[in-house]
Amino acid sequence: MDKKKVAVPLVCHGHSRPVVDLFYSPTTPDGFFLISASKDSSPMLRNGETGDWIGTFEGHKGAVWSCCLDTNALRAASGSADFSAKLWDALTGDELQSFEHKHIVRACAFSEDTHLLLTGGFEKILRIFDLNRPDAPPREVDNSPGSIRTVAWLHSDQTILSSCADIGGVSGKIVQTLETMSPVTSAEVSQDGRYITTADGSTVKFWDANHFGLVKSYDMPCNVESASLEPKFGNKFVAGGEDMWIHVFDFHTGEQIGCNKGHHGPVHCVRFSPGGESYASGSEDGTIRIWQLSPASHDENDSLPGNGPTGKVKVSADDVAQKIEAFHISKEGKTTEKDKATDA
Repeated sequence: MDKKKVAVPLVCHGHSRPVVDLFYSPTTPDGFFLISASKDSSPMLRNGETGDWIGTFEGHKGAVWSCCLDTNALRAASGSADFSAKLWDALTGDELQSFEHKHIVRACAFSEDTHLLLTGGFEKILRIFDLNRPDAPPREVDNSPGSIRTVAWLHSDQTILSSCADIGGVSGKIVQTLETMSPVTSAEVSQDGRYITTADGSTVKFWDANHFGLVKSYDMPCNVESASLEPKFGNKFVAGGEDMWIHVFDFHTGEQIGCNKGHHGPVHCVRFSPGGESYASGSEDGTIRIWQLSPASHDENDSLPGNGPTGKVKVSADDVAQKIEAFHISKEGKTTEKDKATDA
């Protein structure tokens, strides 16, 4: 990306308070979609390509900290400071279910097969709701010593990934803990399931999602709250944080290759679109900005996809054996979760 070119983003207005989470759906027969969470209590759904507003999910009575869409973009979920996670019909905007919690819900995620909803928050409990039996009590993993900041699914819904806002701690039966110097504020599983991208303080890290070894770690020019890896070629990533800018970096070298300015407050979330042609940023200023990634910026190395199904990442045993703070991985264990929670 030519540093001298000034990128002009699509600016999406509508939220009246800070935008704190963004989530792109996979590409569907109807295109792809972008959902946003805001402290104004009303998640919004948009056309992921144009940024055009489609609808607002109304029903929460507190700040919404997390939002997501299922694989088919037919349902949405949100986690809120009103002590609830809600399930929505993404076509009509209707509330389908409200899952009550005993404290603030900071994170939510649909399983890949769309049958389960995972939540976490200030209660320090991971809950797994069966959406085929929404009135049934959820399975719980309750031995996390810190409040949960992010949740995600790995390995075809067999593994749960979570990070804590506090220092240390474990969730469920630990498979691996990944070391970070500061609490992890953003965790993203790459589209092909190969990498986990994390932002913690002034560092962005990339982990092997299968062996959990640290692949790359780059120091950022400021404290960043979120980072996202380009999904198609895997050769670039973006990061945003307290300096209000969106930084674009080369994945292989860590060199900054672009910097987009436009927000008037700290950037809380950045995410690439499913095809990698654009990325969105959400800010304290209440706006979402969608930035185009110039096709001309792909270089010759793109023919060797860093984020594709080919190639292997070499990880040493020492990397895998690291003891970690604030970032946790646990087996979902569909039939033995209760036993694991009891034994842990």
